[in-house]
Amino acid sequence: MGCLENMNYEILAKNCSFKEARDLIKAECSERYEVQPGFKLLDKPLIGIPPIFVGIKEEKLIYGYTKPCYGTFVVKVEDADGVSSVRKSGKPVK
Repeated sequence: MGCLENMNYEILAKNCSFKEARDLIKAECSERYEVQPGFKLLDKPLIGIPPIFVGIKEEKLIYGYTKPCYGTFVVKVEDADGVSSVRKSGKPVK
């Protein structure tokens, strides 16, 4: 695993609320999962108000990434291990 800044990623939204992040993931991804706060992607625990959604599109993760003092971003990142982890541990969302 690694740091987001060292990964191939794209920012889809900046300074959004947890609800806005969830709504964007719903709109962007037909494959999505619910995870609990603290679920780790890239060795960093996710911060948010449940339900926290993580989407998978074209084998890339789409999720809300919160940086204290900077806010919440929705990012799209290549992370094959993260995709496997979400599919294994997340609860599918319809």
